[in-house]
Amino acid sequence: MSEFCIIGSGISGATIANLLNKEYSVILFDKARGPGGRASFKRIKGKTGFDHGTQYISPKTVEFKKFTKDLIKKRILKVWRGKHVFLNSKKKEDKKHLKIIGKNGNNDISKYLLKKINCNYQSELKKIYYKNKHWYLLFDDGKLRSFKNLILTCPFPQLKKLSNKFINSSFLSKSIKMDANITTMIAIKKSKKSNSSYLFEDPVLGWAGNENSKKRFKSKYDLWTLQSTFKWANKNIKQNRDNKNKNSKTMIDKFFKLSNIKKTKIKYSFNHGWRYSSNSKPCRIKSYWDPKKKLGVCADWLVGPRLESGWISANDLFQKISR
Repeated sequence: MSEFCIIGSGISGATIANLLNKEYSVILFDKARGPGGRASFKRIKGKTGFDHGTQYISPKTVEFKKFTKDLIKKRILKVWRGKHVFLNSKKKEDKKHLKIIGKNGNNDISKYLLKKINCNYQSELKKIYYKNKHWYLLFDDGKLRSFKNLILTCPFPQLKKLSNKFINSSFLSKSIKMDANITTMIAIKKSKKSNSSYLFEDPVLGWAGNENSKKRFKSKYDLWTLQSTFKWANKNIKQNRDNKNKNSKTMIDKFFKLSNIKKTKIKYSFNHGWRYSSNSKPCRIKSYWDPKKKLGVCADWLVGPRLESGWISANDLFQKISR
């Protein structure tokens, strides 16, 4: 039986799994089809696809800069070059920070960290129980599994639902608001000259990234990932499944208008709603560890909205476990 069970394969889950696996036996479960969490890559065919969650990494801390630099050397990550058009006057563009992406997709970090981990995908956790110093986990397949140590890396609303009976911490009583995001992925007629990305100043559309400019694949179409603003997504996320065509059209129309790219026929499109995308306000603690119950929590929303935040949280949790 594995000593540690980890729920979630995003940057937090992948990082803590990798760190713990050096000293303990680890098993990981995730409800998705593959690793990455909100840094998922939607594959269409072969290497062709969309970074429909995290768009790029721009390291801030010395430690994470060192980590990403090492992965660039190992050819897991690379710098996303090209012309990135900054149209948002409300935010300042920091030209010193590089835009770093996965060589094949932005879930490459999770893939790399989880190479030696026993991972079980399409396994959704439904309930947890604690009895006789063991955690009992009920999954959607009806199986009940038990472990001595449990690490949860899920978004705050899901964490609260699963563990409010077992965590005696003030942060669970807080009203942490996680912002939503709606992503529309489109394929359009190829243009001879295309920018790599746009950051907009618009109430609906916040970002557009040209997947072709990442030089991972060759496509007869231009593939664009469009991401909404948090404010607009928060209003529309609940009905996004029913209104996905309408929401996608709104975002696509905005994209052509704001980018000045000639409006053309949409060859194909996809819509994905991130109900719990990120939390912009950090908590007082970077991670949670109960040494008596052997229950831990690490996630990006504890530290901030960036992918780096999840990595920081996982490292903080590992230090607490190792004490």
